[in-house]
Parts: sequence; structure tokens; C-alpha cells
Amino acid sequence: MTQNNNSFVRDKMEVALAPPISEAGITGWMKKNLFSSPFNTVLTLIGAYLIYLIVPPLLEFSFFDAVWSGTDRNACTTEQQGGALPNGWHAACWPYIGAYMQFFTFGRYPDAELWRPIFLFVLFFAGLIPLMMPTAPYKRFNMIFMLLVYPVLAFILLGGGNVKLNGFLLPESIMAPSEFKFWVDFAILTAVVLGIVLLMQILTKTDPILPLLVALGIMVVIGLVMFFMSADFGLHEVETDNWGGLLLTLVIAVTGIAASLPIGIVLALGRRSEMPTVRLLSVIFIEFWRGVPLITVLFMSSVMLPLFLPEGVNFDKLLRALIGVGLFSAAYMAEVVRGGLQAIPKGQFEGAMAVGLSYWQSMRMIILPQAIKIVIPGIVNTFIGLFKDTTLVSVIGLFDLLGAINNSHTDSSWATPVMALTSYLFCAVIYFVFCFAMARYSLFMERQLDTGHKN
Repeated sequence: MTQNNNSFVRDKMEVALAPPISEAGITGWMKKNLFSSPFNTVLTLIGAYLIYLIVPPLLEFSFFDAVWSGTDRNACTTEQQGGALPNGWHAACWPYIGAYMQFFTFGRYPDAELWRPIFLFVLFFAGLIPLMMPTAPYKRFNMIFMLLVYPVLAFILLGGGNVKLNGFLLPESIMAPSEFKFWVDFAILTAVVLGIVLLMQILTKTDPILPLLVALGIMVVIGLVMFFMSADFGLHEVETDNWGGLLLTLVIAVTGIAASLPIGIVLALGRRSEMPTVRLLSVIFIEFWRGVPLITVLFMSSVMLPLFLPEGVNFDKLLRALIGVGLFSAAYMAEVVRGGLQAIPKGQFEGAMAVGLSYWQSMRMIILPQAIKIVIPGIVNTFIGLFKDTTLVSVIGLFDLLGAINNSHTDSSWATPVMALTSYLFCAVIYFVFCFAMARYSLFMERQLDTGHKN
């Protein structure tokens, strides 16, 4: 009886076939993402129709029918109807933007001193770009420069330095030598710093050596800042009323961003503290600033605050706006960070305590890095909102980018029906570039810090 052997051994590999056209390439991507179901197909067709209605007219207005050269409003008018608007005007009038580019960028900053903000722009991006690159060397020195050196340098160059700090914390009615008032100011600031540090030491019951060293370092920094701000560097003084345009927008946005994150972290930790006093003060601060519109904060800082100050004591309008914006955004940042802290499992806190770490050590090395990584989208979203909210400072007489654009509309030599449309389109592009850059960097950091624990 014979046994049939049905086994088969392949002695030659078959050539791999290409995937079906409907499953690969552009066709496969469109089938998967745009036409995967009847409902998605309808949405895709509606979206395509909206793009057809919006994009071609926008391109025609911005590029194809626009005017690119000229010296006044006559360059943007034409007697021909082909390629022109029905009222006899061309589309976007870009020569008007070119004529006002300096004003849109620097406001009324003196022409002879423009090298100062230009130098600061170059220095800012030269320091910011390597700071945002994870593999860039000398990261610590770069951070020290951007957080400590650059703000003082920017204040001196933009304003001219030689600020009369002598007695800025004392009413002008007190008669005393300027040197005496300078040291009184320094003593008052030192006492405030020491009081805050000692209060935190008492509340947290930590070793007093480290807080005292921190206070000593802060005192040294305050002294150096006061010295350099009051020193005469031979620069022409430029009042903050002359700052404007994109320069003022970046000053307010960068200051608010740099101040809101650390203050927000402290407030978030305070709101989660087990000490009732600290938690109550943090809650009051956060809820107060979140319950007041930013425009009200700006009005209060600009109009009402001087009424409550002693006679002879006053602060610059821009400084008051910076303080208001920083505190306002810090309250929102605190809630974003608190959401990240609540997302950390309880085991992380218990593990930190089990290995003998103190509260601040566990927060600095274990809890906060994880919490901030979780809420990166929320943090960047707050930064983007703050950058766009800088336009509200125009209501208190500060001409940011949008305020400078609105101010230029009074120039009769460029007055045309397309003047406002062109300027607002230019403004929208500038804000989109900055906001889109922050959003893309947020996605980049999320990918860099991804540890593979996502669902």
C-alpha cells in the first residue's frame, strides 16, 4: 500500500507584488482620510467648495491683481477695469505697507537710534534659536544669558539707561541726598526679599541655609540690575511712548511669557499645598485675576493705579501694562500647570518620599518635569493667547502692531478703499507666522519628550 505525500516545498521565491493602487500613494491616502465613508465624502466635498470660494479670490487680491510698486495712493488706482476692483481700484496696495514698514516695526522710535532695537532683534533670535534646540551646546550659559543678561541689556539699549532710580520707592517730598535714597531703595528691596524667603522657610520647615543663599543671590542680582539701570552709558534716552509696532508687541509678549510660567508654577504648587494659608492666598490670587477681563486690568493699571500711589510716586505706563499682563497670564498658567500636577499618579509622590527626597527635591526632579511635559499643549496655547492679547494695549494709548496699523489709516496720501484690507491682511500674516511657529515647536517638543506611554 503506497502512501501519498501531499507536502510541497517551494524552491523559488515569488516576486513581491506592488500594493493595489487604491491602497497606496496619494490615491490610498485620499481613500483613507477623505473618502473613507459617505459622511466623510460629503464633508470633503463641502470643504473643497469652501476652499474654492475663499482661496482663489484671496490669491487674486493678495498677489495676482495687487500693486507692488508706487509712491502714493495714485499707484493703486487704474482706469482699466480688467484686473481691478469694480470701483476702479487695484487689489492689495503693497507699496503702502513698504512705506510704513519702519513704523509698523518700530513705531516712533528715532531714526538715529534704530540700530539699538535692530541689534536687540538679532541678539534675541541668535540666543533663542540655540536655546530651543535640544542638542545645542552650552545650554546652561545660553539660558543664563537669555533670562538674566538679555533683559537688562534690552532695557538699557531700548530706553537708554541712566534711569533715575534714586528714591523711586520714596515720595519726592522726602528731602535726602540721592546716594542715601539709592541705598534706602536697595535696603527696602532686600528686606522684602529676605521677608519672603524667611516666610517660605518657616511655612515649609526646610533647612534655612539654602533659602538664605538664595536670598543672598537675589540681593546681588538686584544690586547689579539697579546699578546698570542707573548707570550712564552715553545713550540717547528714548521714552516708552515712542516704542511701538512689532517691537512693542514682542516686548509685552516676551515679558508676559517669561513672567507667567514661573509665577504660574508657584501658584499651582501653592493651590495644591497642604498649608491652609498658602492655599487660600493662591486661590484668591488665581480666582481674582481669572475673574477680571484683561482690558479691565489694563485700564486699572493705566488709569486707576496712579490714584492709589503716594504723591510723587509714579510708574511708567508700559511698566504698569507689563505687570498687569504678567499677573493676568500667570493666573491662567497656574491652572494649566495644576492640571498637569493632578495627572501625575500618586505613586510618583510616594516613591519620591520613599527614597528620602524633600518636597522641593521631589518637585524639581520628579513631579514638575512630568507635569510640564503633560501640559505642553496647554502652556503653548496660553502663550499664543497672550501673544494675540497684546493688541488690547492700544486701548490705553500704547501703539503695538495693530495700533500702529490703525494709526496709519489717517494718512491721506495713501487713503484708498483697499488700505485697511491690505494692512489687516499684513497684520494677520505676521500674527499667524509667530503663532504657527509656537504651535509647531510645541509639537516638536512633544515628540522629543515622548516616552512611549501614550495610549
